[in-house]
Amino acid sequence: MKVKLKVWRQKNRDASGEFKTYQSPELNPSMSFLEMLDVMNEQLAAGGEEPIAFDHDCREGICGTCSLVIDGKPHGPHKGVATCQTYMRSFKEGDEIVVEPFRAHPFPLVKDLVVDRKAFDRIQHAGGFISVRTGAAPDANSIPVPKEAADLAMDAAQCIGCGACVAACKNASAMLFVSAKVSHLGLLPQGQPERYRRVKAMVDQMDAEGFGNCTVTGSCEAVCPKEISLDFIARMNRDYLVALLKGDAKKPSGGGAG
Repeated sequence: MKVKLKVWRQKNRDASGEFKTYQSPELNPSMSFLEMLDVMNEQLAAGGEEPIAFDHDCREGICGTCSLVIDGKPHGPHKGVATCQTYMRSFKEGDEIVVEPFRAHPFPLVKDLVVDRKAFDRIQHAGGFISVRTGAAPDANSIPVPKEAADLAMDAAQCIGCGACVAACKNASAMLFVSAKVSHLGLLPQGQPERYRRVKAMVDQMDAEGFGNCTVTGSCEAVCPKEISLDFIARMNRDYLVALLKGDAKKPSGGGAG
């Protein structure tokens, strides 16, 4: 099969960008979308053109590195998969496929399809960890964890931090990402001592990074490759309100308890 690619090309964040159209060579429908881009880059390099810059790593839907908007949808046409799990059999012979980067102010463009998502790292550093010692493995394992809490914590922990939720949201909100990172620790006994300090620190950092308000349109959940539930946002809002009521907290200026 052959397709046309309409790809966003931009040398750096200060340069102006534009879409450029390329005709693909013969492709195997079983190729992943990223493998197709590899083939395209080989063709571009052979013709003396600069290859298309794009993010990738594990190519197994685990790391969250791949970050493309394909035909207007982060990660492509399917539900519950990352870009690296989207295959060319999802498209038809002769299709024109529009490929562009995640677009959000807190994700500044680096080059072509690559954006800087260090804002997520800074949110994690603000409180996405447990610093209270839980003892050796036998001690930690002796703490009973209800199955419902364990299952919910695992559901939240599936978040791979790809940023598709931000790219899909009309407000560039990071609430789904932050709520998943807050909840997978806050649901477990080991995360309780820092539960409210954690949620305040992470939400405040999210606001400082310039992410927008959550208006609960559900677009984030719809494009999440791990199908993280909006319920975690409601849970985080409740914890954030408690953190405010417990004192030494100020009202959020941005996402907050939207």
